[in-house]
Amino acid sequence: MATQDFAAYIASLPKVLAGAAAILRDVEGRVLLVEPNYREGWALPGGTIESDDGETPRQGARRETAEEIGLDIEPGRLLAVDWVHGVGRPPLVAYLYDGGVIGEGELSRIRLQEEELLSWRLVPRGELMGYLPEVLGRRVLAALDALADGTGPVELENGIRVG
Repeated sequence: MATQDFAAYIASLPKVLAGAAAILRDVEGRVLLVEPNYREGWALPGGTIESDDGETPRQGARRETAEEIGLDIEPGRLLAVDWVHGVGRPPLVAYLYDGGVIGEGELSRIRLQEEELLSWRLVPRGELMGYLPEVLGRRVLAALDALADGTGPVELENGIRVG
């Protein structure tokens, strides 16, 4: 296949967005959430995987966490992969990693990325759905379940476990 034909073929393929995040918890099990300034609802530290630059999901979760909250944390095991159908955008595949338990020292070193974030807070499991958009909330709860019972990663579609 000629180079030009291959480039046209690649350009014709369906598009998918990819994101990665980490679940960081304190010693009480509360989840660290961040408040974006560009949309409603809270989120986990994370964002778009820079796949055009060769970044992997794990690398993206680490980079985004460092950029957003100033903590360079090596992601632990993969907890969930979620296929989220898009409305007005391509579908998203979201990777969610265990960010581990962070202590008071790390919490005191959090520095928000002011261009994107307004604040952060620790939220108990039972209150997460009141902060997070529905699909993300279901994804986080499924990942916390996988973390608690040692299973996973779990496969999700729109935050709902499949398979």
